[in-house]
Amino acid sequence: MTTFERDATSLRPPWPFTGRQDELELIRGSVAGGRHGIVVTGPAGRGKTRLVTEAVRGTDCARATGTPETRDLPFAAFAHLLPDPVSLHRAVQLLSGVRLLLVDDAHLLDDASAALVHQLAVHGRTRLLVVATEGARAPGAITRLWTGELLPRLDLEPLPREETAQLLAAGAGSLEALTVSRLHRLCQGDLRLLRELVGAVREQGLLSRVPDSGEWEWRGPVPVTATVRERLADLLDRADPGERATLDRLAFGEPLPVDADTLDLGALEVLEADGLVHIDDHGTASLAHPLHGPVLRSVAGRLRARRLARTPSDRTAALETETAALARAIAETDVRAVPAPVGEWLVTEGIGIPAPHAAVRARFARLRGQLREAASWAREGLRTTPEDHPCHLELALSTAQSGEAGRVVAAGRDNLEPVAARVGGSGSVNRGGPSAADSGTPATPSAGAVDPGTPATPSARAVDPGTPAAPSARAVDPGTPAAPSARAVDPGTPTPPSSGAAAWWAAARGDLDAALEAVGAEPYDAVRLGAPERAVGRLTGVFAAHADALAQGDGPALDRAARTLEERGFLLFAAEAYAQAAQAHRDSGAARTSRTRSVALARRCQGARTPALAGLVLGELTARQRQIVTLAAAGLTNRQIAEKLTLSVRTVGNHLYGAYTRLGASDRDALPCLVELPEAQPA
Repeated sequence: MTTFERDATSLRPPWPFTGRQDELELIRGSVAGGRHGIVVTGPAGRGKTRLVTEAVRGTDCARATGTPETRDLPFAAFAHLLPDPVSLHRAVQLLSGVRLLLVDDAHLLDDASAALVHQLAVHGRTRLLVVATEGARAPGAITRLWTGELLPRLDLEPLPREETAQLLAAGAGSLEALTVSRLHRLCQGDLRLLRELVGAVREQGLLSRVPDSGEWEWRGPVPVTATVRERLADLLDRADPGERATLDRLAFGEPLPVDADTLDLGALEVLEADGLVHIDDHGTASLAHPLHGPVLRSVAGRLRARRLARTPSDRTAALETETAALARAIAETDVRAVPAPVGEWLVTEGIGIPAPHAAVRARFARLRGQLREAASWAREGLRTTPEDHPCHLELALSTAQSGEAGRVVAAGRDNLEPVAARVGGSGSVNRGGPSAADSGTPATPSAGAVDPGTPATPSARAVDPGTPAAPSARAVDPGTPAAPSARAVDPGTPTPPSSGAAAWWAAARGDLDAALEAVGAEPYDAVRLGAPERAVGRLTGVFAAHADALAQGDGPALDRAARTLEERGFLLFAAEAYAQAAQAHRDSGAARTSRTRSVALARRCQGARTPALAGLVLGELTARQRQIVTLAAAGLTNRQIAEKLTLSVRTVGNHLYGAYTRLGASDRDALPCLVELPEAQPA
């Protein structure tokens, strides 16, 4: 749902309301029927007011708002609804006839107004929608609304990354994946700050066009606007020299060990007590908010930055540590999130990263289902090394498996298909996993891979060359031996499968026959494309379990394989396995549950469009109808489809007519909407 409302705090055009569908339905349900209402809480800037305003849109709703200036005036928030003077008893009587009352900023209510809200909740004749800021001191009558169980409480969580991407696309245009991730990470769910940063980046001309794309990217420092300064006043206005020096050292080198030789311990204690510094269980200190470091670096003078910056050798050592950790996670078939801030810092500051690191980051992201992020990482590597084979491979693969492939094919811009043909071979497979060279997981970059003339980066785990690499924080399957390095992987370890780019570009065109012919040496591609018989005896671990379950049409076994894939971070593979389970289940309830799980995971995969996921929408069609409908939805004419599939134009038309009947579509103009993933339904 996308709606607009006037923005009273800025001259910038309003952003649409996007996402929060579950919370929206929960609030609407809480003020409907025989319900008494709900309290919505969350930190400042999380979008509470916008959410409840959307929830009551179109209803007959009275409103009251608390303000700090009127906390000493009785019933100030209800002055427009009540006569003056009025007693609490009379106020309750007058407002009991109101069907729905929205109370915003309830933590700022005067005591009399807070008591009135509490009494209305006790009497239960008025439905209440109460909004309060988490962490702010609120009148006891307001907190007792939920502690006394008069009303349920909804604690608003930060907007998920995928919904942040939708909001940015609707309000700020098409931003590339790494820019979206950077904004999401910096703002930590503060939507007002998100909009402020996007507006400042635009106004200062910091956005640049991504080559061969309609997207925009943001590289370089964080703009320190008046609003950002005001929001971080407690950070920037530190007068104590020791505290400011400690903050600056952390900004240029976090995390740092808590050591008297490194940091001022007295200043560190004060900063930790004020919530500006976080000390972890390993005794290392870092800034408490992701925005603090970039802002402190932006306001530092050139001489201070040069003095505090780390040396290129420190940065290179930290980057090698990150590359090895990511490669090790891939080799252990466990691609849950691995902290890797050094590469992110180099990219966001516009310094650039070595192609080998970019290729590992791209493959790690692709295996996690983060297809647009994978493409962005691959492009970063190609900026430094335009002919890098693994980066070209990852770019072709991530594009072919995402919604971008359909647009490329429809526009006739098969500019990545020559790359797919050139790098499409998967290489040799060893017990279900490719060799490092063919899989796009090259060795870690050498110490000279980073331009020594660039400024130093804040280190992640190994700022100090003498600091050992931190072990992975993820739980590894006990049955999977850990690889000691990115290159030395136990041959018996079931590593994640590689993929042939040519096969996936054929699948993106809707030509499954050509896709299966191009699969080559990578058996798991055949499983994902629906031909598990081609992978018999050639896979191990969860990938073999997936293939066996699909070959047997075993819905419950496919669900189990999908759960394991999801637990290990392979979200796209899990979504595909759940989609295949939905087709295999004989029980309609189990099929509906699998379908819902598949849709939910697919929506986290940044526009993934693969044949298995197409079955969620086109499952009622024959294989040939699905193939033709996919091509028609991509914009191909009947004649182009006929030539591509070696069919007659009349045969293509007959298949499309049959598909229209089954899908309830009137003509081909409706097909692009029909092949989009449906909304997830409650299981």
